Amino acid sequence: MKTSPLGSLGNVSRLTLGGGGIGQAWGPTDREEAVATLRAAVEAGIDLIDTAPMYFNCEAVVGATFEGAPPAHLKFTTKCALGSPPPGETAARLEASLDATLAAMRLKRIDVFFLHSSIAPDDYAYAHGDARRDEFSTRWSTYADEVVPAFERLVAQGRVGAWGITGIGVPQSVLAALAHDPKPAVAQVITNLLDSAGGIRRFAEPAQPRTILAAAKARGVGVMGIRAVQAGALTQALDRAVSPNNPDAKDYERAAPYRALCQAWGEDPAVVAHRYALGMPGVDTLVLGVKNRDELSQALAAEAAGPLGADQLAQIEQLGLRT
Repeated sequence: MKTSPLGSLGNVSRLTLGGGGIGQAWGPTDREEAVATLRAAVEAGIDLIDTAPMYFNCEAVVGATFEGAPPAHLKFTTKCALGSPPPGETAARLEASLDATLAAMRLKRIDVFFLHSSIAPDDYAYAHGDARRDEFSTRWSTYADEVVPAFERLVAQGRVGAWGITGIGVPQSVLAALAHDPKPAVAQVITNLLDSAGGIRRFAEPAQPRTILAAAKARGVGVMGIRAVQAGALTQALDRAVSPNNPDAKDYERAAPYRALCQAWGEDPAVVAHRYALGMPGVDTLVLGVKNRDELSQALAAEAAGPLGADQLAQIEQLGLRT
């Protein structure tokens, strides 16, 4: 498998195994298949595993699979959905989250620790769920005054190798975080042909994922692409029941012309979507949401095939599907 530099981490595989699939966040799977998928990913050359406590049992799966002694070349990331704690509580909450993750995964350190909250201005009002904003969103003042110093201390202590952000917040604040000093070493950025974050987007304005991606690269921040198949919207069929009003369901409906185009090509839409995302300029590694070995095989085939050609890219863009 090809590799690319990821910020300060050095070279990593072009594909990252995400914990959502093996943790059962993306449709049903069982522990045996989750373990088999994890092992198959490593055997195929994937050397970066992206986990999070909110991915149900994925961290426990990692811990049980490697029993505290993973292959030395593997790197691991995790996240904290911090929100906006009361002043002075941020560092303790980040440390408690990290402690729980290290215990579950049976590790002594994590290579990248992500803030997995939507960063927003202090006075921002969300279009969806604003009454609960402190649960899912980190206010800018909390980020600059407490989150960044706490992350820097964890790096200095050797408990994490680097820190990062999940760039799904209000675009102006994500861009400000990338321009801030100290800057994150890595950012997770939406990378799909719809430019859609689906159900995790709570603000009304355009998400600007390509602007965010370009800003990250301009600052020397590593980029992990996420949502290549946009929660299943860019696959042949959604693998879970969702309401017709769910943004992911609406994206699936909007992508019907894309599936028709893939059918005309004789191609699987999930494979094409992964190839599209891997070919986006600036994407260092692409996080997979696969939950079983069959889905993993599709992603591996996409990486082996390489980016789409200019003609296929042009035909996709002519569909006018970007948000």
